[in-house]
Amino acid sequence: MNRLLGFFLICVLFLGACSESSPEKAGSEKKKVSLRAGLVFDVGGLGDRSFNDSAYHGLELAKEKYGIDFIHAEPSGEGADREAALRQMAADPDIDLVIGVGLLFSEDIAAIAQEFPDKKFVCIDYIAKPGVRLPENLSGMVFEEKKGSFLAGAIAGLVTRSNTVGFIGGMESSIIRKFETGFSEGVRYVNPEAKVIPAYIGMTGSAFTNPAKAKELALGQFARGADIIYQAAGASGMGVIEAARETKKLVICTDRDQEPDAPGFVLTSMIKAIDRALLKTVEDVLDNTFKGGTVTVFGVADRYTDYIFNEKNASLVSTTVHDRVEEIRGKILSGDIVIED
Repeated sequence: MNRLLGFFLICVLFLGACSESSPEKAGSEKKKVSLRAGLVFDVGGLGDRSFNDSAYHGLELAKEKYGIDFIHAEPSGEGADREAALRQMAADPDIDLVIGVGLLFSEDIAAIAQEFPDKKFVCIDYIAKPGVRLPENLSGMVFEEKKGSFLAGAIAGLVTRSNTVGFIGGMESSIIRKFETGFSEGVRYVNPEAKVIPAYIGMTGSAFTNPAKAKELALGQFARGADIIYQAAGASGMGVIEAARETKKLVICTDRDQEPDAPGFVLTSMIKAIDRALLKTVEDVLDNTFKGGTVTVFGVADRYTDYIFNEKNASLVSTTVHDRVEEIRGKILSGDIVIED
């Protein structure tokens, strides 16, 4: 009897060990993918430390949290082949979700979404044409740039010593103009005597990939008395950061926290949490709650649009300034301060 019991126990242990150590079973479980996404970058591509990198990080978060898979593509030059890249993603039978990064995708992605009704599409910073309805499988993603820029402007207006600040935008467009006007209004709200010097790098998508031109513009604004420049220029913004470092002046960055790129010279960053918003969109797809045919606003209320305050950086932005800006943020949310698009 003891021999039979011992033999039985040995068999159970052996079978258990085989089950737990089976590389094929473990591997197949790890490789099981619930969703596959295709991401097409805006000009500047991966490594811009701004808009595109934030979108990529969002899918990295989704991969880590939910095990999704994704691929990405970078349009060449000024992005003339973005339509072809979107179409290639949409035609891939293994891709469930197609994402275009940037306002320049708006028209192309809307057309392609109609051609592929079984796929889901997302366009970051989508610009809808007046009177044109979005396809039911396309979700537009927008942020409250003007409100966030107003808060960045309030910081600049409270911190400036020269009463002159600058703004440098990438491509002159409706969205980037929101950055400029919001910033200017925020500066003047807290400091009516302050002067704002605006400039744009160009009129096409390549304006977001020209750090040399951005640096030239920034050096010119610093020479005219600006001690803070707000840049909304994608990868070109690195040129403004470099100019601030060279002149020992300050820069306000956009999209992501760029303080690590120039510690001590980045006053704050007006962030658009594209990564968090994209993670939320992936969750909606997985939960079958994806809302197509509409534009979703990721705004100031939930801090998808926000500014960076670092308590360790109090020599640049004091707690007093932070408290004042939070007060202004509260007034925006309550409607006491009205910021119209």
